[in-house]
Amino acid sequence: MINAVKKNLLLLRIKVKRMGMYKKAQLFGFTHPSVVECSQELDTLLNKAQRICS
Repeated sequence: MINAVKKNLLLLRIKVKRMGMYKKAQLFGFTHPSVVECSQELDTLLNKAQRICS
């Protein structure tokens, strides 16, 4: 049960981070440092999700 909650929370964090990255990219462009930083944070979350799901 707790693992399912953690997984859903992680998936929600990924969704929110992705949406934020898209918004920043629209405002500043894909190569702006804040967009790159957001992308790296998203990569970290996606790696965690991959470890949990596999």
